[in-house]
Amino acid sequence: MESISKLTQNCRVVAYHALACISVVLGVLMPPAFAGDKTTPSYSYFVTGTQYFETGNPVPVQPLPTPQPQAVQPVVIMGGGPDVDGAYRWMIQQAGITKATGGRMVVIRATGTDAYDPYFYYSNKKNATDIPAVDGYVGGAYLGLTAAETLVITDTAAANDPFVNAVVGSANALWIAGGDQGNYIKFWKGTKLNATIAALMQQNVPVGGTSAGANVLGQFVFSAIEGTVTSTQALSDPYNKYMTFDPKGFSGPSFLDATALDNTFVDPHFDSRDRMGRLVTFLSRSIAPWSGSGCEGGVLKNPSAARGIGLDVETALQIQKISGRFVAQRVTNISTTSPSAVHFLRPLTSPAVCAPGKPLTIYGVHVQRLDDETVFDMTNWWNGGSAGIEAYVVDENAGIQSPATIHY
Repeated sequence: MESISKLTQNCRVVAYHALACISVVLGVLMPPAFAGDKTTPSYSYFVTGTQYFETGNPVPVQPLPTPQPQAVQPVVIMGGGPDVDGAYRWMIQQAGITKATGGRMVVIRATGTDAYDPYFYYSNKKNATDIPAVDGYVGGAYLGLTAAETLVITDTAAANDPFVNAVVGSANALWIAGGDQGNYIKFWKGTKLNATIAALMQQNVPVGGTSAGANVLGQFVFSAIEGTVTSTQALSDPYNKYMTFDPKGFSGPSFLDATALDNTFVDPHFDSRDRMGRLVTFLSRSIAPWSGSGCEGGVLKNPSAARGIGLDVETALQIQKISGRFVAQRVTNISTTSPSAVHFLRPLTSPAVCAPGKPLTIYGVHVQRLDDETVFDMTNWWNGGSAGIEAYVVDENAGIQSPATIHY
Protein backbone atom coordinates (compact mmCIF):
# COMPACT_ATOMS: atom_id res chain seq x y z
CA MET A 1 0.00 0.00 0.00
CA GLU A 2 2.84 2.37 0.81
CA SER A 3 4.37 1.87 -2.66
CA ILE A 4 1.01 2.57 -4.32
CA SER A 5 0.68 5.75 -2.28
CA LYS A 6 4.14 6.92 -3.33
CA LEU A 7 3.39 6.12 -6.97
CA THR A 8 0.16 8.11 -6.83
CA GLN A 9 1.95 11.08 -5.28
CA ASN A 10 4.67 10.95 -7.96
CA CYS A 11 2.05 10.79 -10.72
CA ARG A 12 0.36 13.87 -9.27
CA VAL A 13 3.62 15.78 -9.33
CA VAL A 14 4.33 14.75 -12.93
CA ALA A 15 0.82 15.71 -13.98
CA TYR A 16 1.04 19.08 -12.24
CA HIS A 17 4.31 19.94 -13.96
CA ALA A 18 2.86 18.84 -17.31
CA LEU A 19 -0.10 21.15 -16.84
CA ALA A 20 2.21 23.95 -15.79
CA CYS A 21 4.07 23.55 -19.08
CA ILE A 22 0.81 23.67 -20.99
CA SER A 23 -0.18 26.82 -19.11
CA VAL A 24 2.96 28.49 -20.43
CA VAL A 25 1.97 27.52 -23.97
CA LEU A 26 -1.51 28.96 -23.44
CA GLY A 27 -0.17 32.11 -21.81
CA VAL A 28 -2.18 31.68 -18.62
CA LEU A 29 -1.08 31.73 -14.99
CA MET A 30 -1.38 28.46 -13.08
CA PRO A 31 -2.79 28.83 -9.56
CA PRO A 32 -1.03 26.90 -6.79
CA ALA A 33 -2.29 23.32 -6.86
CA PHE A 34 -0.79 21.89 -3.71
CA ALA A 35 -1.21 22.76 -0.05
CA GLY A 36 1.77 20.93 1.33
CA ASP A 37 2.52 17.59 -0.31
CA LYS A 38 -0.84 15.83 0.06
CA THR A 39 -3.40 18.03 -1.68
CA THR A 40 -4.82 16.86 -5.00
CA PRO A 41 -4.14 19.21 -7.94
CA SER A 42 -6.90 21.73 -8.59
CA TYR A 43 -7.74 20.40 -12.04
CA SER A 44 -9.78 17.25 -12.67
CA TYR A 45 -6.98 15.01 -13.93
CA PHE A 46 -7.42 12.33 -11.26
CA VAL A 47 -11.18 12.63 -11.16
CA THR A 48 -11.48 11.57 -14.80
CA GLY A 49 -8.66 9.04 -14.77
CA THR A 50 -7.01 10.47 -17.86
CA GLN A 51 -3.44 9.32 -18.49
CA TYR A 52 -0.96 11.85 -19.83
CA PHE A 53 2.50 11.10 -21.20
CA GLU A 54 5.13 13.27 -22.84
CA THR A 55 8.52 12.91 -24.49
CA GLY A 56 10.57 16.05 -24.93
CA ASN A 57 9.64 19.54 -23.73
CA PRO A 58 5.98 20.63 -24.06
CA VAL A 59 7.04 24.29 -24.20
CA PRO A 60 7.96 25.20 -27.81
CA VAL A 61 10.78 27.59 -28.65
CA GLN A 62 8.21 30.16 -29.74
CA PRO A 63 4.44 29.93 -30.28
CA LEU A 64 3.39 29.18 -33.84
CA PRO A 65 0.81 31.48 -35.44
CA THR A 66 -2.86 30.51 -35.46
CA PRO A 67 -4.34 29.92 -37.91
CA GLN A 68 -1.47 28.07 -39.50
CA PRO A 69 -0.36 29.66 -42.78
CA GLN A 70 1.60 26.67 -44.07
CA ALA A 71 -1.33 24.61 -45.39
CA VAL A 72 -5.11 24.68 -45.73
CA GLN A 73 -7.06 22.04 -43.82
CA PRO A 74 -4.35 19.35 -43.93
CA VAL A 75 -5.63 15.89 -43.03
CA VAL A 76 -3.99 12.46 -42.99
CA ILE A 77 -5.94 9.20 -43.02
CA MET A 78 -4.03 5.95 -42.54
CA GLY A 79 -5.10 2.36 -43.13
CA GLY A 80 -3.77 0.71 -39.99
CA GLY A 81 -1.00 -1.83 -39.65
CA PRO A 82 2.56 -0.45 -39.69
CA ASP A 83 2.62 3.33 -39.33
CA VAL A 84 3.74 5.35 -42.34
CA ASP A 85 6.71 7.41 -41.14
CA GLY A 86 6.62 9.97 -43.94
CA ALA A 87 3.00 10.95 -43.30
CA TYR A 88 3.91 12.17 -39.83
CA ARG A 89 6.85 14.15 -41.16
CA TRP A 90 4.44 15.75 -43.63
CA MET A 91 2.15 16.74 -40.75
CA ILE A 92 5.07 18.29 -38.87
CA GLN A 93 6.08 20.26 -41.95
CA GLN A 94 2.48 21.33 -42.67
CA ALA A 95 2.25 22.60 -39.10
CA GLY A 96 5.15 24.95 -39.78
CA ILE A 97 7.27 23.32 -37.11
CA THR A 98 10.99 24.04 -37.48
CA LYS A 99 14.00 24.01 -35.19
CA ALA A 100 13.54 27.75 -34.81
CA THR A 101 9.95 27.43 -33.58
CA GLY A 102 9.59 24.01 -32.02
CA GLY A 103 6.12 22.54 -31.71
CA ARG A 104 4.01 19.78 -30.20
CA MET A 105 2.48 16.62 -31.68
CA VAL A 106 -0.38 15.35 -29.50
CA VAL A 107 -1.90 11.86 -29.68
CA ILE A 108 -5.37 11.06 -28.36
CA ARG A 109 -6.78 7.59 -27.79
CA ALA A 110 -9.34 5.80 -25.60
CA THR A 111 -7.12 2.81 -24.78
CA GLY A 112 -3.46 1.96 -25.14
CA THR A 113 -0.09 3.40 -24.20
CA ASP A 114 2.35 6.18 -25.03
CA ALA A 115 4.09 4.10 -27.72
CA TYR A 116 3.68 6.87 -30.28
CA ASP A 117 5.69 9.42 -28.29
CA PRO A 118 9.21 8.00 -28.74
CA TYR A 119 8.35 6.89 -32.28
CA PHE A 120 7.40 10.45 -33.23
CA TYR A 121 10.19 12.17 -31.35
CA TYR A 122 13.36 10.12 -31.87
CA SER A 123 15.27 9.18 -35.01
CA ASN A 124 16.30 5.65 -34.03
CA LYS A 125 16.18 3.10 -31.21
CA LYS A 126 19.10 4.87 -29.52
CA ASN A 127 16.89 7.94 -28.99
CA ALA A 128 18.93 10.11 -31.32
CA THR A 129 17.56 13.60 -32.00
CA ASP A 130 20.32 15.15 -34.12
CA ILE A 131 20.27 12.92 -37.20
CA PRO A 132 17.66 12.08 -39.86
CA ALA A 133 15.33 9.24 -38.93
CA VAL A 134 15.87 5.64 -39.96
CA ASP A 135 13.02 3.51 -41.29
CA GLY A 136 10.58 2.89 -38.45
CA TYR A 137 10.99 6.30 -36.78
CA VAL A 138 9.66 9.76 -37.57
CA GLY A 139 12.59 11.80 -36.25
CA GLY A 140 10.40 14.68 -35.12
CA ALA A 141 13.02 16.26 -32.88
CA TYR A 142 15.44 16.46 -35.81
CA LEU A 143 12.75 18.34 -37.76
CA GLY A 144 12.08 20.73 -34.88
CA LEU A 145 9.43 18.95 -32.82
CA THR A 146 9.93 19.80 -29.16
CA ALA A 147 7.45 17.32 -27.68
CA ALA A 148 5.32 14.29 -28.46
CA GLU A 149 2.47 13.80 -26.00
CA THR A 150 -0.27 11.22 -25.48
CA LEU A 151 -3.62 11.46 -23.71
CA VAL A 152 -5.64 8.32 -22.97
CA ILE A 153 -9.19 9.69 -22.78
CA THR A 154 -11.44 6.92 -21.51
CA ASP A 155 -14.87 8.47 -21.02
CA THR A 156 -17.04 11.55 -21.46
CA ALA A 157 -15.86 13.12 -18.22
CA ALA A 158 -12.27 12.91 -19.42
CA ALA A 159 -13.24 14.41 -22.78
CA ASN A 160 -14.70 17.41 -20.93
CA ASP A 161 -11.66 17.76 -18.66
CA PRO A 162 -10.05 21.25 -18.81
CA PHE A 163 -6.58 19.70 -18.69
CA VAL A 164 -7.31 17.44 -21.65
CA ASN A 165 -8.67 20.31 -23.69
CA ALA A 166 -5.75 22.56 -22.74
CA VAL A 167 -3.31 19.98 -24.06
CA VAL A 168 -5.26 19.23 -27.24
CA GLY A 169 -6.27 22.84 -27.88
CA SER A 170 -2.65 24.00 -27.94
CA ALA A 171 -1.37 21.18 -30.16
CA ASN A 172 0.48 22.03 -33.35
CA ALA A 173 -0.51 18.68 -34.86
CA LEU A 174 -3.05 16.13 -33.62
CA TRP A 175 -3.12 12.37 -34.17
CA ILE A 176 -6.04 10.04 -33.38
CA ALA A 177 -4.73 6.57 -32.66
CA GLY A 178 -6.36 3.31 -33.69
CA GLY A 179 -8.63 1.36 -31.42
CA ASP A 180 -12.43 1.16 -31.38
CA GLN A 181 -14.29 3.94 -33.18
CA GLY A 182 -17.35 3.07 -31.11
CA ASN A 183 -15.49 4.37 -28.05
CA TYR A 184 -14.62 7.60 -29.84
CA ILE A 185 -18.26 8.17 -30.77
CA LYS A 186 -19.59 7.20 -27.32
CA PHE A 187 -16.98 9.00 -25.23
CA TRP A 188 -15.95 12.01 -27.31
CA LYS A 189 -18.78 13.12 -29.58
CA GLY A 190 -20.61 16.21 -28.36
CA THR A 191 -18.01 16.96 -25.67
CA LYS A 192 -15.61 19.84 -25.18
CA LEU A 193 -12.94 17.67 -26.79
CA ASN A 194 -15.10 17.40 -29.92
CA ALA A 195 -15.31 21.20 -30.08
CA THR A 196 -11.58 21.55 -29.41
CA ILE A 197 -10.67 19.24 -32.30
CA ALA A 198 -13.09 21.07 -34.60
CA ALA A 199 -11.42 24.36 -33.67
CA LEU A 200 -7.99 22.96 -34.53
CA MET A 201 -9.23 21.88 -37.94
CA GLN A 202 -10.70 25.33 -38.59
CA GLN A 203 -7.31 26.83 -37.71
CA ASN A 204 -5.54 24.64 -40.30
CA VAL A 205 -3.76 22.59 -37.66
CA PRO A 206 -2.87 19.20 -39.21
CA VAL A 207 -5.15 16.45 -37.91
CA GLY A 208 -4.97 12.77 -38.78
CA GLY A 209 -5.79 9.28 -37.66
CA THR A 210 -5.11 5.62 -38.31
CA SER A 211 -7.53 2.70 -38.38
CA ALA A 212 -10.43 3.74 -36.11
CA GLY A 213 -8.89 7.20 -35.94
CA ALA A 214 -9.14 7.50 -39.72
CA ASN A 215 -12.64 6.05 -39.74
CA VAL A 216 -14.04 8.88 -37.60
CA LEU A 217 -12.68 11.67 -39.83
CA GLY A 218 -15.28 11.09 -42.55
CA GLN A 219 -18.67 12.79 -42.50
CA PHE A 220 -20.28 9.34 -42.43
CA VAL A 221 -18.86 6.87 -39.93
CA PHE A 222 -19.37 3.15 -39.48
CA SER A 223 -19.62 3.45 -35.71
CA ALA A 224 -19.28 -0.25 -34.78
CA ILE A 225 -21.41 0.33 -31.67
CA GLU A 226 -22.63 -3.28 -31.88
CA GLY A 227 -19.28 -4.61 -33.08
CA THR A 228 -17.58 -4.88 -36.44
CA VAL A 229 -19.16 -6.24 -39.62
CA THR A 230 -17.69 -8.30 -42.46
CA SER A 231 -18.32 -7.84 -46.16
CA THR A 232 -20.34 -11.07 -46.26
CA GLN A 233 -22.57 -9.95 -43.38
CA ALA A 234 -23.10 -6.49 -44.85
CA LEU A 235 -23.94 -7.72 -48.36
CA SER A 236 -26.25 -10.46 -47.05
CA ASP A 237 -28.34 -7.97 -45.08
CA PRO A 238 -27.54 -4.24 -45.31
CA TYR A 239 -29.69 -3.65 -42.21
CA ASN A 240 -28.22 -6.33 -39.94
CA LYS A 241 -27.66 -5.37 -36.30
CA TYR A 242 -23.99 -4.55 -36.83
CA MET A 243 -24.70 -1.86 -39.43
CA THR A 244 -24.54 1.14 -37.11
CA PHE A 245 -23.67 4.61 -38.34
CA ASP A 246 -22.87 8.08 -37.10
CA PRO A 247 -24.64 10.36 -37.42
CA LYS A 248 -27.67 8.16 -36.90
CA GLY A 249 -29.90 8.31 -39.94
CA PHE A 250 -27.09 10.14 -41.78
CA SER A 251 -28.49 13.44 -40.51
CA GLY A 252 -27.49 15.80 -37.74
CA PRO A 253 -23.97 16.74 -36.74
CA SER A 254 -21.13 14.40 -37.57
CA PHE A 255 -18.37 13.72 -35.06
CA LEU A 256 -15.45 15.40 -36.84
CA ASP A 257 -16.31 15.62 -40.55
CA ALA A 258 -13.14 16.93 -42.15
CA THR A 259 -14.36 19.15 -44.99
CA ALA A 260 -12.41 17.17 -47.57
CA LEU A 261 -14.35 14.06 -46.50
CA ASP A 262 -17.93 15.28 -46.92
CA ASN A 263 -20.38 12.47 -47.80
CA THR A 264 -17.47 10.08 -47.32
CA PHE A 265 -16.91 6.81 -45.47
CA VAL A 266 -13.30 5.94 -44.63
CA ASP A 267 -12.59 2.21 -44.30
CA PRO A 268 -9.10 1.09 -43.13
CA HIS A 269 -7.49 -2.38 -43.29
CA PHE A 270 -9.16 -2.55 -46.68
CA ASP A 271 -7.02 -5.23 -48.28
CA SER A 272 -6.14 -7.37 -45.28
CA ARG A 273 -9.79 -7.72 -44.21
CA ASP A 274 -11.43 -7.88 -47.66
CA ARG A 275 -13.64 -4.85 -47.07
CA MET A 276 -14.79 -3.93 -50.58
CA GLY A 277 -18.23 -5.48 -50.04
CA ARG A 278 -18.91 -3.74 -46.77
CA LEU A 279 -17.75 -0.34 -48.04
CA VAL A 280 -20.07 -0.69 -51.05
CA THR A 281 -22.86 -1.50 -48.58
CA PHE A 282 -22.04 1.52 -46.41
CA LEU A 283 -22.26 3.78 -49.46
CA SER A 284 -25.52 2.17 -50.53
CA ARG A 285 -27.11 2.79 -47.14
CA SER A 286 -26.42 6.53 -47.47
CA ILE A 287 -28.33 6.79 -50.78
CA ALA A 288 -31.93 8.01 -50.46
CA PRO A 289 -34.85 5.91 -51.75
CA TRP A 290 -36.40 7.05 -55.02
CA SER A 291 -38.78 5.34 -57.44
CA GLY A 292 -38.15 1.83 -56.14
CA SER A 293 -34.39 2.19 -55.74
CA GLY A 294 -32.07 3.45 -53.02
CA CYS A 295 -32.01 2.53 -49.33
CA GLU A 296 -34.58 3.41 -46.69
CA GLY A 297 -32.99 5.90 -44.30
CA GLY A 298 -30.49 7.18 -46.86
CA VAL A 299 -30.20 10.91 -47.45
CA LEU A 300 -28.18 11.42 -50.64
CA LYS A 301 -30.52 11.96 -53.59
CA ASN A 302 -27.70 11.74 -56.11
CA PRO A 303 -26.00 8.33 -55.78
CA SER A 304 -22.75 9.73 -57.18
CA ALA A 305 -22.57 12.08 -54.19
CA ALA A 306 -21.78 9.07 -51.98
CA ARG A 307 -18.07 8.48 -51.59
CA GLY A 308 -15.86 5.89 -49.98
CA ILE A 309 -12.13 5.63 -49.38
CA GLY A 310 -10.64 2.21 -48.73
CA LEU A 311 -7.16 2.31 -47.24
CA ASP A 312 -4.84 -0.68 -47.41
CA VAL A 313 -2.60 -1.38 -44.43
CA GLU A 314 0.67 0.57 -44.24
CA THR A 315 -0.89 3.25 -46.44
CA ALA A 316 -1.56 6.93 -45.78
CA LEU A 317 -3.42 9.56 -47.75
CA GLN A 318 -2.23 13.16 -47.32
CA ILE A 319 -4.99 15.66 -48.08
CA GLN A 320 -4.90 19.44 -48.34
CA LYS A 321 -6.66 22.26 -50.13
CA ILE A 322 -4.72 23.93 -52.95
CA SER A 323 -6.18 26.68 -55.15
CA GLY A 324 -9.69 25.95 -53.92
CA ARG A 325 -9.56 22.18 -54.53
CA PHE A 326 -8.87 19.30 -52.21
CA VAL A 327 -6.06 17.12 -53.50
CA ALA A 328 -4.59 13.97 -52.05
CA GLN A 329 -1.40 11.98 -52.34
CA ARG A 330 -0.78 8.43 -51.25
CA VAL A 331 2.37 7.59 -49.29
CA THR A 332 3.80 4.41 -47.76
CA ASN A 333 7.04 3.19 -46.22
CA ILE A 334 10.10 2.34 -48.27
CA SER A 335 10.06 -1.10 -46.63
CA THR A 336 6.40 -1.93 -47.27
CA THR A 337 5.69 -5.51 -48.32
CA SER A 338 2.03 -4.96 -49.32
CA PRO A 339 0.45 -3.11 -52.29
CA SER A 340 -0.37 -0.18 -49.98
CA ALA A 341 -3.06 1.19 -52.29
CA VAL A 342 -5.92 3.65 -51.79
CA HIS A 343 -9.32 2.83 -53.31
CA PHE A 344 -11.74 5.65 -54.19
CA LEU A 345 -15.37 4.48 -54.57
CA ARG A 346 -18.37 6.26 -56.06
CA PRO A 347 -21.72 4.65 -57.04
CA LEU A 348 -22.95 5.49 -60.54
CA THR A 349 -26.49 4.23 -59.86
CA SER A 350 -28.79 3.77 -56.87
CA PRO A 351 -29.11 0.35 -55.22
CA ALA A 352 -31.72 -1.77 -57.01
CA VAL A 353 -32.47 -3.88 -53.92
CA CYS A 354 -31.71 -2.56 -50.43
CA ALA A 355 -34.05 -3.83 -47.73
CA PRO A 356 -33.86 -5.49 -44.30
CA GLY A 357 -33.22 -9.21 -44.54
CA LYS A 358 -32.44 -9.14 -48.26
CA PRO A 359 -29.03 -9.29 -49.96
CA LEU A 360 -27.86 -6.06 -51.55
CA THR A 361 -28.05 -5.44 -55.28
CA ILE A 362 -26.27 -2.43 -56.73
CA TYR A 363 -24.65 -2.09 -60.13
CA GLY A 364 -21.94 0.25 -61.29
CA VAL A 365 -19.82 1.24 -58.29
CA HIS A 366 -16.86 3.01 -59.85
CA VAL A 367 -13.51 2.27 -58.21
CA GLN A 368 -10.23 4.09 -58.74
CA ARG A 369 -7.16 2.38 -57.32
CA LEU A 370 -4.14 4.54 -56.52
CA ASP A 371 -0.87 2.75 -55.80
CA ASP A 372 1.73 5.44 -56.44
CA GLU A 373 2.27 9.12 -55.65
CA THR A 374 -0.07 10.44 -58.38
CA VAL A 375 -2.04 13.43 -57.07
CA PHE A 376 -5.77 12.66 -56.80
CA ASP A 377 -8.33 15.45 -57.23
CA MET A 378 -10.78 14.81 -54.40
CA THR A 379 -13.02 17.72 -55.30
CA ASN A 380 -13.80 16.23 -58.73
CA TRP A 381 -13.22 12.65 -57.52
CA TRP A 382 -11.84 11.84 -60.93
CA ASN A 383 -8.37 10.99 -62.14
CA GLY A 384 -9.38 8.29 -64.59
CA GLY A 385 -6.72 7.58 -67.18
CA SER A 386 -3.94 9.22 -65.20
CA ALA A 387 -0.74 7.33 -64.57
CA GLY A 388 -0.98 5.39 -61.34
CA ILE A 389 -4.79 5.14 -61.45
CA GLU A 390 -6.50 1.85 -62.24
CA ALA A 391 -10.27 2.22 -62.78
CA TYR A 392 -12.90 -0.52 -62.81
CA VAL A 393 -16.52 -1.19 -61.80
CA VAL A 394 -17.86 -3.37 -58.98
CA ASP A 395 -21.35 -4.91 -59.09
CA GLU A 396 -23.18 -6.57 -56.23
CA ASN A 397 -25.97 -8.86 -57.46
CA ALA A 398 -28.04 -10.31 -54.61
CA GLY A 399 -24.94 -10.16 -52.44
CA ILE A 400 -22.65 -11.77 -55.03
CA GLN A 401 -19.73 -9.55 -55.95
CA SER A 402 -18.28 -9.04 -59.42
CA PRO A 403 -15.39 -9.14 -60.06
CA ALA A 404 -15.15 -12.08 -57.69
CA THR A 405 -11.52 -11.26 -56.92
CA ILE A 406 -10.82 -7.65 -56.01
CA HIS A 407 -7.45 -6.17 -56.91
CA TYR A 408 -6.43 -4.87 -53.52
